[in-house]
Amino acid sequence: MIPPALSLEDALRLLRDGTMTVEGRILDASNATLYCTITLDDVESACVYKPISGERPLWDFPTGTLAYREVAAYAVSAATGWDIAPPTVLRDGPFGPGMVQLWIDVDETVDLVALARSDHPQLQRMAVFDAVVNNADRKGGHLLPTTDGHVFGVDHGVCFSVEDKLRTLLWQWRGRRLPDEALDTLSAVRALLEGPLRETLCTLLAPREVAATVVRVDRLLTTSRYPQPSEEWPAIPWPPF
Repeated sequence: MIPPALSLEDALRLLRDGTMTVEGRILDASNATLYCTITLDDVESACVYKPISGERPLWDFPTGTLAYREVAAYAVSAATGWDIAPPTVLRDGPFGPGMVQLWIDVDETVDLVALARSDHPQLQRMAVFDAVVNNADRKGGHLLPTTDGHVFGVDHGVCFSVEDKLRTLLWQWRGRRLPDEALDTLSAVRALLEGPLRETLCTLLAPREVAATVVRVDRLLTTSRYPQPSEEWPAIPWPPF
């Protein structure tokens, strides 16, 4: 789901080829996160730009890889058809290569605490998506509800570890059977992981991280259930919002 006047193809072309102008910095982000306008052929939108040079080193993820992981998460999101992550590309920018993502205007009237605890169908899908990409940081502030009822998820830089690092607020469905729609989608993603999706992920992630993604999808299909919190890793990110 993207702005009505902009098709997905046009949005991706705008993000890849448009001229970016930095308007300011989003100060509550842990890494350098810049709010920009981007223009191409008289079409203008807002976007988020996270330059690799502004990434804070982490002990458990290789330095300089977070932007690639964000783009990999978008590739998985696109493969599901669930529109979890907004359109996202990897490109050069004013401060060097980085992740560029379409800005999403949120519905400010939505209570994020209540939303995160709800049974919203998009959050059910997001819980499955997060299990696939092994999201280590699904906070309430990473949920972007829009006025039409859709909910996007953002900040996927700490995904795709080969170790089990799933940390999320979305444990409402833990252990429950996955809906048929989710199982059908996972089966389709699994097939794509033998073809184009695998090829894309191999340009963004280490080979063993791609292999671990396949294992996670297979595990979800085998159990047919939402994952349970790990006893070896904190189940909820901190701070949660």
